[in-house]
Amino acid sequence: MAIKRPSLFLLAALHAALRCAWPHYCLSAHYSLSSAVIPLQLCGKLRIDAMNGIMGSLRHIRQLVAIMLSMMCTTHAFIPPTTTTTLQQQIHERITTTISSAIIFAAVLTSPISIHTHDNNFFIPSIQRSDVMAMTENQQMVADVWFAVSAQYFDQSFNGLGEDGWRAKEKEAIQKVADTGPDDDDLVANAIKDMLSALDDPYTRYLPREKYESLTAYATNNNAGGNSGGIGVQLLEDPRSKNVMVMAINKGSPAAASGVQVGDEIIKVNGESMVGASADVVAAKCRGEAGQKVEIDFIRKSDNGKESKEHMILTRAKVNPNPIETSTFDSKLGKVGLLKVPSFNTDTVSQMVDGIREVSNDGKVDAIAIDLRGNVGGYMPAGVDAAKLFLPARAHIIAEVGNSNMKTYDADGIGADTSTPLYLLVDKRTASASEIFAASLQDNGRATVVGSTNSFGKGRIQNVQPLENGTGVAVTRARYVTPKGRDIHGVGIIPNLKVNNCEAADTAKTCLSDVV
Repeated sequence: MAIKRPSLFLLAALHAALRCAWPHYCLSAHYSLSSAVIPLQLCGKLRIDAMNGIMGSLRHIRQLVAIMLSMMCTTHAFIPPTTTTTLQQQIHERITTTISSAIIFAAVLTSPISIHTHDNNFFIPSIQRSDVMAMTENQQMVADVWFAVSAQYFDQSFNGLGEDGWRAKEKEAIQKVADTGPDDDDLVANAIKDMLSALDDPYTRYLPREKYESLTAYATNNNAGGNSGGIGVQLLEDPRSKNVMVMAINKGSPAAASGVQVGDEIIKVNGESMVGASADVVAAKCRGEAGQKVEIDFIRKSDNGKESKEHMILTRAKVNPNPIETSTFDSKLGKVGLLKVPSFNTDTVSQMVDGIREVSNDGKVDAIAIDLRGNVGGYMPAGVDAAKLFLPARAHIIAEVGNSNMKTYDADGIGADTSTPLYLLVDKRTASASEIFAASLQDNGRATVVGSTNSFGKGRIQNVQPLENGTGVAVTRARYVTPKGRDIHGVGIIPNLKVNNCEAADTAKTCLSDVV
């Protein structure tokens, strides 16, 4: 649709109305200003709930002003060179129109209306009276969580609910907290959790104040200043129990010294329940000042399926990531260079380059094996950069696919080794960044994946967004897609060669005994 000489108020009103009713549109217009014809395109999510009372209206007015300022800056960028006097007039005209439009639209926002469209194929809004009354603070909290998820969530079908079904979940949650007060945090949190559970996505979750603060302190390394310590474990959510499981243990760490085992599920940290918490939150709770003690409760499962509870008191310490270990062994194929990669961090790529050199010190190797068993990932860019070492220029590595955009990662140069036969060992604990690394090499035909089972299957990306009362919400904003278009989430990487002797206790040589 093209509109000639629309007022800023008309554009803003149309934008607000259409976003309220249809979150996938783009409104295009041509704004004629003196001799300039300025193209505008308004895309994005703006929710106008004019019925939420004065405080809600003020929040939306701030959003509106930001949009109008963006429009003003955008149009100014397209104005061709002209005389100073004319330019000043244009800027004055634009500012005057913007301010007056904001005042008019602020009045509209404070009246109880709802804006809809008759048909998603037409940009024709209708305005109707609304029966919705002003929201309480707790109801506004529910609405804010719903809006944060709606704006970012990667699956705009909302797990098949559709937009109407997802909006109905918001209304149900708002109704549940209608009679709650300032001391009913648990009731509000449960209503939000029930609403988000409809998405069937364990990674999209509400973060109460304590968990949000711990998570942000952990992310910014501010929980213990420069003396931060941990217990030396790598964690992931168990998709079956929904608890956070120990997937790997750093050598020489407090966890290793205390007898923590791979497979232990953390259910409490310092007496606080971790049931339903994310791996990042549990990791944040385990960290703190080096030298301080932390109490952790585990569930431990034996080989026969029996469960026992373990209570341990560990002393936090500075923990360094396990480095890449290198070795060689002889096979029927010849000399095999082995790199054991325990995790992906900022040092992984340089260590991998050094490792390739080390295994070749005694002469050229006939194959390289990279052991990713027990590698739960870590720093995603390191997985991408490590893949570049083995791929030709412009090879696709991975893509992040969100609700309206896609970001691709490609090899930007010729890798250090693009020809030596390459074998990757995986197991059910191989996850996240290590899966990105393995999937890119598998899909490009550069490596053969070997293992007894599929990898873990973690192919989602989250954002953590703060809310106004000190809480937060984690939202799955995108999914990973491999070069061949595979979504490995919940499925994992399927080995090219499945072998029966490649469990955690088996050596890499044993895993590859029937392969190389």
